[in-house]
Amino acid sequence: MKIGIATDHNGVNEKKILIEYLTKKGYEMVDYSPKNDPADDYPKFAHKVCKAIQKHEVDLGILMCGTGIGMAIAANKHKGIRCALASSVEEAKQGRGHINAQILSMSHKEDIDLLRAMALAFIEESFYGDERHVRRIQEIDDYYEDER
Repeated sequence: MKIGIATDHNGVNEKKILIEYLTKKGYEMVDYSPKNDPADDYPKFAHKVCKAIQKHEVDLGILMCGTGIGMAIAANKHKGIRCALASSVEEAKQGRGHINAQILSMSHKEDIDLLRAMALAFIEESFYGDERHVRRIQEIDDYYEDER
């Protein structure tokens, strides 16, 4: 499985640790923010990972910024993309299991062991596929279409 990862100027060290950790777990990592500086804006990195998913260049994505909120908002602007903001392993799992999110967004301020655990839980969880979850995802997609 190929995972896209990006951060703005926040979380550069955490990103490097996650890349090393997930690579050792057997995942192919693609860094969409290989060079970061203090002037970086999170939306451009969220957009890069979303476009890579839409083009099937990567299977899933991981985004980090100061809180994870900005990345999640930017990612969720993309048609067909569902980005889950998580601050616990359970939230990361439910992002995949309940909404079939393709992207996990996190705050780089979380403990590195928690970041590792959330990333791995997100990647390894499967979409439950229950009728209620499928229906809810369709409702989200339908609303997006109504707004166009």
